[in-house]
Amino acid sequence: MELLDAGDVARAYWHGVLGAGGRTVIPRWSADPAKGVAAYEVALPEGLLTAADGTAALLAAHAKVLSALSGEGEVVTGWLEDGRTLPCRLTTAPGDTWRELLGHTHRVTAELLTHAGFPVDALRHELGLAEAPFETVLDTSGGDGDLDEEVVLRVGLVHRDDGPALRLRYRTDVLDEEGAARIAGYHLTALTLLAAEPDAEHGRRSLVSDDELRFQIDGLAGPHRELPDRRAHELFEQRVVAHPDAVAAVHGDRRWTYRDLNSRANQLSRALLVRGLGREGVVAVVTERNLDWMAAVLAVFKAGGAYLPVEPHFPAERVATTLARAGCELVLTERGSTATLDEALAALPGVRRLLVEDAYDEAHPDSDLGMEIAPDRLAYLYFTSGSTGEPKGAMCEHAGMLNHLHAKLDDLGIGEGDVVAQTAPQCFDISLWQLLAAPLVGGRTLLVEQDAILDVGRFVDRIVEGRANVVQVVPSYLEAVLAHLERHPRELPDLRRVSVTGEALKKELAERWFATAPGIPLVNAYGLTETSDDTNHEVMDRAPEGSRVPLGRPVRNVRVYVVDERLSLVPLGAPGEIVFSGVCVGRGYVNDPERTARAFTTDPYRPGERLYRSGDHGRWRPDGKLEFLGRRDNQVKVRGFRIEIGEVENALLKVAGVRDGAVVVAGGARLVAFHSGRPLAGEELRDRLAASLPAYMVPSVFHHRESLPLTANGKIDRRTLTSLAERLGSVEGEPGGLLVTPTEERLAAAWADVLGVPRDRIGRHDHFFDRGGTSLSAVKLAIALERAVSPKDVAGHPVLAELAGLIDTRADTGTHTRAGAPGAAGTVGRSSL
Repeated sequence: MELLDAGDVARAYWHGVLGAGGRTVIPRWSADPAKGVAAYEVALPEGLLTAADGTAALLAAHAKVLSALSGEGEVVTGWLEDGRTLPCRLTTAPGDTWRELLGHTHRVTAELLTHAGFPVDALRHELGLAEAPFETVLDTSGGDGDLDEEVVLRVGLVHRDDGPALRLRYRTDVLDEEGAARIAGYHLTALTLLAAEPDAEHGRRSLVSDDELRFQIDGLAGPHRELPDRRAHELFEQRVVAHPDAVAAVHGDRRWTYRDLNSRANQLSRALLVRGLGREGVVAVVTERNLDWMAAVLAVFKAGGAYLPVEPHFPAERVATTLARAGCELVLTERGSTATLDEALAALPGVRRLLVEDAYDEAHPDSDLGMEIAPDRLAYLYFTSGSTGEPKGAMCEHAGMLNHLHAKLDDLGIGEGDVVAQTAPQCFDISLWQLLAAPLVGGRTLLVEQDAILDVGRFVDRIVEGRANVVQVVPSYLEAVLAHLERHPRELPDLRRVSVTGEALKKELAERWFATAPGIPLVNAYGLTETSDDTNHEVMDRAPEGSRVPLGRPVRNVRVYVVDERLSLVPLGAPGEIVFSGVCVGRGYVNDPERTARAFTTDPYRPGERLYRSGDHGRWRPDGKLEFLGRRDNQVKVRGFRIEIGEVENALLKVAGVRDGAVVVAGGARLVAFHSGRPLAGEELRDRLAASLPAYMVPSVFHHRESLPLTANGKIDRRTLTSLAERLGSVEGEPGGLLVTPTEERLAAAWADVLGVPRDRIGRHDHFFDRGGTSLSAVKLAIALERAVSPKDVAGHPVLAELAGLIDTRADTGTHTRAGAPGAAGTVGRSSL
């Protein structure tokens, strides 16, 4: 076997260092960013660095600090050697001791110095790496001077008359003095721990100082508020006494006063009690979104039960699984909503059914029950999708629900006489605050009919005619509303707040909103079912200045931490897992101790409080607001290169016009990107990503979609995208058959506009939903075609030629359709609000 010469060995070494991928960046932390360079200096305590291993100790401490700041176990820093800055890749392996980390730095520096003479920059350019894999430099030579172009922070060891010191030179548009001082402090803490506890695990102790810890726990928490010593339904009952004849709720042509609603809720409540409903007994409510649904929800609370929403159109198997997992013994339903329920109950002989109509006919007293219900009593259960495919039933208490309701009242400005639109399906937790918030303060709930929701024009009409003051929708639906308003401008005289939730809000959509409705604030709401719904609100009166829309500050009585895998607080600005503490945190998952134990634990900083691990990742901003960074994706290897999918996605999302994006691996060897927003050519996207990513990280194929598929709980469905990427192959969608008629030509143009697919790639045999269509895009298509078809028509005739034939037939007979029928598009995609 032929031996490699020294040059080949050096090349192989540096290829490994550079080809491992990733770029270590530090958090931006400057309250008032301005271009410039500044310095911060701090003395090192005597004896902290010994002559024998001082350089390795400082490098070990520096690696630990970079790991804490970046959230990565493997980091790259610049290392100054003979006037050249070389990339130094270090691993802070979990479970290793400080002594082992020190030994690792000794080995790394020894190998680096062995190959220091190799032309590393030339190899970097050969590999297509446009930028260095580091932006920080460690200088132990005692030098100083300007920062290199690619460097934002240099940590230097300098020798003063009074002893050694650390000098940090930093760019002021990246760090301010407070941020630089904290980073200097992290280095001192790491050096101190290394010297004092060499055989302790380096991950056991946080680098965060006591002052910073107190600030993160208390200074960033939501303000404290004393909650009323009443449950939500009791506050409603107080309003019934105050104005019994005021209208509490409207659905279509039906309207109930406070007296009407309370009377019916009390009757239903007693009907549940006479059937043996006990403390925290689970009651499934299976009705359409109507006034009886509202009465049923209040009835369950009044009777001391736990509300379990089940949509009447869910498959029987899903209904049966939900009822069984929840331990449900009573179902409150209505005539016309029992088709799949009856099939589900056939397999659950212990579950009894009660029709709302029969309960009213029993003529129970309609006075308030006056049951004593403690704030820690179970209020409701909502089932969300689980990664294993088994749904999880999140349990939340009355105190958490009431706290969330008050947060909505405060931040959305809901008061007496105000109208709140109820738009979300029953199975989504946001439906609950939409239903109940207004009646708690003397306002009115406007239950928007499903057929109006499926026709954006009718939805806007309903909001205006119903004089809604507050509306909450998902961003993708807001986009449809904006598209309609841009085509058909009109005043929204009563609308005072619009909130979005359920999906990440892109800056571009916020800008469009304020261009269309500059006087109406937009509220970005963030939270999870397990935390009693929303925990953070960002109330905006203009589009944000940064690239991301922040999640805002925690609402009252809610604590949010950003932590590492050990639940230690990460440095301010560093990425970490978002976890929650306080009254918002629910009990866990019903009858599911294993998954409860994985996600729920005790708050290590506030004994006795529950803590929920969300799995979401984010960071704190200098203004005290939370920023969402997404879910932590697994690393993949493509052609031997290690790639962090999230890094590619972040680059894709930075491209102007891209609203949402996801990257998957197809065939184990190709990166495939999916994106929504403005249609952009694949070549243009490749060029844009190639400007910031090495060639091996640029996806080979880009597929545009009107919207990306979502799981039932609103997350991007990567499994579906991976399957789609495999089916689509290496081209960005081929047309299915030549167009024949003028209507097919017109329809193809509309498809291209709505789906964001190039016109020449749409054929007469193409299937609307296979081309990426959803319920929402079917609504948009109906708008684009001036309602020549409805969403129901698109669902029933998804092939282009068939839909064109339907349009031609109607033209021949002189008929026209008004888009939207109850549930019209509900079976073809996620259209929840």
